[in-house]
Amino acid sequence: MRPSGGDQAGRALARLAALAARLRAPDGCPWDREQTPASAAGYLLEEAYEALEAVESGDPQAVRGELGDLLFQVVFQAQLFAEAGHFDLSQVIAEVEAKMIRRHPHVFGAAQAADAAAVKLRWDQIKRQERAGQPQGLLDSVPRAAPALVCAQRLGQRAAQVGFDWPDAAGVWDKIGEETQELVQAAGQEQAHRELGDVLFTWAQWARHGGLKAEAALRAANRRFEQRFAAMEALAAGQGRSLADMSPQEREDLWQTVKAAEPGS
Repeated sequence: MRPSGGDQAGRALARLAALAARLRAPDGCPWDREQTPASAAGYLLEEAYEALEAVESGDPQAVRGELGDLLFQVVFQAQLFAEAGHFDLSQVIAEVEAKMIRRHPHVFGAAQAADAAAVKLRWDQIKRQERAGQPQGLLDSVPRAAPALVCAQRLGQRAAQVGFDWPDAAGVWDKIGEETQELVQAAGQEQAHRELGDVLFTWAQWARHGGLKAEAALRAANRRFEQRFAAMEALAAGQGRSLADMSPQEREDLWQTVKAAEPGS
């Protein structure tokens, strides 16, 4: 009988776990043997960002490769903690499996969910029940290592659960104007730094009210800028010149030319 997709994935995961253990063996890789959970933690974040970029690119082959890199970091961390006698990969898998089943009673139980909003509401309720009795504030579970705009939206979302929020996007818009004025009037770099943070935080809340993901929007804007700037450099090179040799107006003209050539412009 041919193994199912689940069987194949399980065997592949077991081989990956064995590979991580082999790298950490006394006769394994010197670099891998030097790693600790703390020293390897940054690679989790790095690979997560690369996986995110691949997903946003829409290239399935790139996604497959980057998800593999991210998965290995998870397996490697589990190996490090297993060596210290804390837990192993099977316990990591068992815990998340039980959590997903527990938080989807509309799939694995008798509960009903009319739509995605109802699912999200129940998910949050179950999380609160799971943490009942723990000395934890409403905002404590928001990951501080997340990108700042993601963290800002999560903080606002959590605060909104107890009614600490603007009633709508229009209210946030008024606050943006107020915070922007305070930034303009800031005296000195330290105060300007603080006020700039308030402006960015408020913009993140405006995006949240509009159902927009501020971090994804900024990443997309960064990519557009990179692509446009590269196109400007190419146009300038075609004229036998560099951007540095051009006047501000000539650079602006190139920028507008590049923008006008984009699809949908």
